[in-house]
Amino acid sequence: MTPANDRIGAVARVREDIAAAKLRDPAARSGVEIAVLYSGLHAIWSYRIAHALWERGLRFPARALSQLTRWLTGVEIHPGAVIGRRFFIDHGMGVVIGETAEVGDDVMLYHGVTLGGRTRDAGKRHPTLGDGVAVGAGAKILGPVVIGAGSAVGANAVVTRDAPEDSVLVGVPAKARRRVPGDDTRAILTTPEYFI
Repeated sequence: MTPANDRIGAVARVREDIAAAKLRDPAARSGVEIAVLYSGLHAIWSYRIAHALWERGLRFPARALSQLTRWLTGVEIHPGAVIGRRFFIDHGMGVVIGETAEVGDDVMLYHGVTLGGRTRDAGKRHPTLGDGVAVGAGAKILGPVVIGAGSAVGANAVVTRDAPEDSVLVGVPAKARRRVPGDDTRAILTTPEYFI
């Protein structure tokens, strides 16, 4: 997770986000295209404003902005969630990130991903994703589970248990296996044998 003293300015953060999108999306043609047309990026930028409001105790305006962003982008990120740097949501539509979710640096989610809860109890009830985690389309990661750094969650997997670093998680319920050295994350997320 990004330490508090590792903050960068708003313009540098926007440039970093655009560069992260360009790196992860082979369809990206230019920085201008990404900045203007990528709804997942718009949702992240709006989340950052809502999160700042949330942290200052302005809960209603933070939630109102979050809901407006959901309506505009199809991505719902609770302003209480903690999200690291260079986070990218590809296609965006249908992504839900709950209030106590924690997302590390260099994480990528595809459309339809849920980082949700399994209980109404107070306290930590949403997932924690380590640095460099990639989550395939439609995957559901539920409860206060921890997904170790460098892991990949296959499309439509349902994860309800912790997974160590460098895991591949597939199935319903998802089972973890060690990543083979040299595994390409994009291949893991798009190869048919990893689908449900």
